[in-house]
Amino acid sequence: MTDTVYMARALQLAAEGLYTTQPNPRVGCVIVKDGQIVGEGFHARAGQPHAEVHALQQAGKQANGATAYVTLEPCAHYGRTPPCANALIDAQVSRVVIAALDSNPLVAGKGQAMLEAAGISTTVGVLEAEAKALNSGFFRRMAGGFPYVRVKTAASLDGRTAMQSGESKWITGADARRDVQKWRAQSGAIITGIGTVLADNPSLTVRPQDWTDWHYGEVVQPKRVILDSQLRMPLDALILQTMGVIIVTHQPITHIKVQQLQALGVDVWCFDSSSSSKIDILQVLTKLAEQGINDVLVEAGATIAGAFVEANVVDEWIMYFAPTLLGSDAKPMFDWPVHVMAQQRQLQIADLRMVGHDIRLIAKPR
Repeated sequence: MTDTVYMARALQLAAEGLYTTQPNPRVGCVIVKDGQIVGEGFHARAGQPHAEVHALQQAGKQANGATAYVTLEPCAHYGRTPPCANALIDAQVSRVVIAALDSNPLVAGKGQAMLEAAGISTTVGVLEAEAKALNSGFFRRMAGGFPYVRVKTAASLDGRTAMQSGESKWITGADARRDVQKWRAQSGAIITGIGTVLADNPSLTVRPQDWTDWHYGEVVQPKRVILDSQLRMPLDALILQTMGVIIVTHQPITHIKVQQLQALGVDVWCFDSSSSSKIDILQVLTKLAEQGINDVLVEAGATIAGAFVEANVVDEWIMYFAPTLLGSDAKPMFDWPVHVMAQQRQLQIADLRMVGHDIRLIAKPR
């Protein structure tokens, strides 16, 4: 078999960590000796052994003189686990095939250099695009200082997301809502607005019990980030009943509501409001990236969703359309005024499929 076939298997293994490795990237490894796979592994959770370690343990002595296929450049630094480059060197593999070099400054070619210095030949770039797509948030954060931003909307066929009163339960069906759970699970943070909290009282948690095929162990709950400039958050809101909530506000740290929320275990970010009444989206994303958040899912109403579009920071739109019409008085998908055709935001459709009775469309900037 070819390098491409073995790397495809390594990518398949890496995808097993899709919902559990945050903030680490998803990585898979395959060890091949004399045309046979003798070891496989993937990284499951931050702080646990990396893919190369699992594969080498399975291969045992057969790793000597074998070829290792790794979806991301082996790490070269001591973090919560030892360097994987050293593990491959100690196992005396003869060749390492790498899908994509690691853009983390702590690695960034150093792992490959260590292998080459030890006399191990390396090949880079086999299924590179696929490897980067699997870790789009990690590469986005390392390259630009922002997480990868997905905006999710659920709308009628006439593009309406809620009634004028704010009522929105339910536009899409149960299958579509279960599908959203998977997007939540692979995100490090979910961003919403206080308007959504007041209207729907959501928990915005990942509920693996709703999946028929969950086999990934304990779920890693994403951070829930609420943009609430005036601190209108009710202290008995459902979203506050689980840990991992961040509220972004313009109110001072001395505000009594800030102290009440902190007493509930909420992390409150108090941003300066001198330049605008709106919370600075770029500032929020920058701070999330600094905390190691790779992927962000925006689940919000038209105002917040429109703010992300206007800020031009959306990497991917996930749009669910239900076979229903809500009429012209209902709320639109995005509160984002466009006055001339030159201001339109052109997209390319990356995926289109049925999810139950609803349509799911995934689009990216053109």
